[in-house]
Parts: sequence; structure tokens; C-alpha cells
Amino acid sequence: MAPSLLATSDLHVNRSENETVVRDLHPTDPGDWLIVAGDVADKVADVRWALALLADRFEQVIWVPGNHDLWTPPGDEVQLVGPARYEHLVEVCRSLGVLTPEDEWPVFAGHLVCPMFLLYDYSWRVRPDMAALSTADALDVAREAGVVCTDEFLMASRPHAGPAAWCAARLAETRRRLAARPAGMPTVLVNHWPLTELPLRVLRYPEFSLWCGTTETARWHVEYDASVVVYGHLHVPRTTWEDGVRFEEVSVGYPREWQRHDMLRGPLRRILPAPEPAPDPEVPDPFTAWALGHGARWESVR
Repeated sequence: MAPSLLATSDLHVNRSENETVVRDLHPTDPGDWLIVAGDVADKVADVRWALALLADRFEQVIWVPGNHDLWTPPGDEVQLVGPARYEHLVEVCRSLGVLTPEDEWPVFAGHLVCPMFLLYDYSWRVRPDMAALSTADALDVAREAGVVCTDEFLMASRPHAGPAAWCAARLAETRRRLAARPAGMPTVLVNHWPLTELPLRVLRYPEFSLWCGTTETARWHVEYDASVVVYGHLHVPRTTWEDGVRFEEVSVGYPREWQRHDMLRGPLRRILPAPEPAPDPEVPDPFTAWALGHGARWESVR
């Protein structure tokens, strides 16, 4: 069997059940690479533990941060916030041989693998009556609906004015790097937050879309020659297709979520080589069909 590029996300190893899941993750081939698309844990020590274990098993691990990785919770021995916390996590990864968005993008099976850190700017508005509102008013509507992401309390952005400003800086830097990529090489775009609106349409609480990325990336899969887009955050692991590009949501999620569907797709998703035969883009994969029938995104308020 040839080496594969595999992916997972939202491991949340601070939950004991999820720690067990991670302990059981193994490559199918000694040359397998693994993408970890964010939300490893809430505390730096737990992030280090999980990535160290995976780096010891897989030929190469590639990490991008999720919002939980960027939290500064009480009791964490590392009380850095915002970009300083992210930079600390990058150094942790480098000490383990794990690649990050700050490192040179690697090539796997003729594809440029692009780990990205883009954040969100409150611009996705799945709920129609929020579309024309200012950010402040949209956040008020979400609060009135009882939907407030924990980021608002535990994730700081200093010295940026807020997540939207930090997001704008990350977008500018990532656009610069993507524009300088090798001509003609297909890409695998990796980000914790979704790049497009389609995955957000299954949210049980549409107000949560405010914390789910930025409209600025809505056409990146076309503009930057993506063969596959890998993301997490939603805890709705599924395969979708847009403009002929395969999108893989690869999250494990919280135990109360994956225990409901018994991790139907498994904790690892093969990204490359592409599954054969290629699925029909018009036919939902088995988990998507199950999720859409069970009120997908069971725990959006977090």
C-alpha cells in the first residue's frame, strides 16, 4: 500500500474519551502523513502531548490552529494570549518536527499542501435576517438567541483590535504566499474554519456561523487551484463538492457528539490519493445523509 495523506481535527484530548481515540490513531503505512486541522486541546500541555504522540507515529504531521488551541483558559500554565500564544504553539510544533502555517509548505503526491491560519471576521451570516446587520448588531442577535461562542471569553486577539482585525492580517499574509506558489501545481488547502458557506447550511443554530470563518475565502478553492479543501470546527464530518473541488470536514468532535453516530466515518480521513472510484458529487456520503436527518451540528453553542 502506498503512503497516504490523512487528516483529522477537533481531537479535544482534554476529554478522556477523546484521549483514548487519539491513543488508538495509527498510520496504515509507515510513510503516511497526517494533517491535524485544529482544536487539539484547550491547554498547551495537552496540545504538546497529542502532537508528540502523533509525530512519533506518522512520517510527517501538519498542524493548523483552531479556536480552542488559541484559548487562554484559567489553570493553563501558559498564560500567553493572541498572536503570542500562537507563536508559542508554533515553537512547540517545531520542537516536535510538526509543520505549521509558518513553515515552508510541503509537497505530497504532486500537491502543494497549504496549512493556513485565517480565523474569522463575523461575516458569514447563514440566518437571512442577519445579512445586512453591522457586526455589533449581528452579535446582539446571536446573544438574544442564546448563541455565544466561548471564544468571546477565552480567546484574546491583542495587540489586534479583535478577531476580525487579526483575521484581516492573516488573510493578507496567506494571500501573499498563495500568490507565490509554484505555477500549475494543485493544492490541498487546510484551515480549521470552513472556507465556504455550503457547510454552514446544516448548522442547528445558524447564528453560530458568525464564528465560522470569513466570506473573503469563498472562492479560494477556485482561485488557488485546490484539489481538496480540509477543515474542521463544525463537528459535522462530511464530504461535499463545490466547483468540482472535494471538501472534507474531518473533525472528531466531543464524545457526546461522536457517540451518537458511532464515528461512522472513522477518526482519520484519507485526503490523498483521492478515493477510488470517485464518489458522485450529487450523492451525499453516508455520514452526510445520516447527519442531515438528525439535525446536524448538535452542539453549536460552545
